[in-house]
Amino acid sequence: MEMKTTWHRYFSKMAGPGRSPLKVSSKTALIGFMGGFIAIGILAFLTDLTSAAWLMAPFGASCVLAFGVWDAPLSQPRNIIGGHLVSTAVGLLLFHLFGNSFWVIALGVGLAIALMHITRTTHPPAGADPIVVIVAGSPWSFLINPVLIGSLVIVLVALLVNNLDEQRQYPKFWI
Repeated sequence: MEMKTTWHRYFSKMAGPGRSPLKVSSKTALIGFMGGFIAIGILAFLTDLTSAAWLMAPFGASCVLAFGVWDAPLSQPRNIIGGHLVSTAVGLLLFHLFGNSFWVIALGVGLAIALMHITRTTHPPAGADPIVVIVAGSPWSFLINPVLIGSLVIVLVALLVNNLDEQRQYPKFWI
């Protein structure tokens, strides 16, 4: 009987009885559009202009946080830059030590989550970085370009665009 109660309690937590706290705001949508367009536009333009890759898919998700949920702790510069650096470094280290087996990819994501948490740089889009670098077989230079430079571009655009709205103050913290 107690086992049935335990399972019932466990699965009942998945019912999600609450409602979404997200609010629709035309201003937030417009700033999100502008910020994402400008940040990704700069990185895409640099990719077209040079022979280097300045873009990676997780940057799109970083823009959602930086411009759509700009005041969240996981959207702050420390988290955007630090999260991408930590996660990419994990992926690169594991790839260069062990190759690109399924278990290396899984270990990379798990370690990236743990290390971002320990370093207080948690940034959900960066959780994909080990997958990106391991599957692509990226060189160590990937840590600088596109990761560091791309993260800095997103943060710089977030500083400029988010603060156009007098109701916003970005960032909430640096350290």
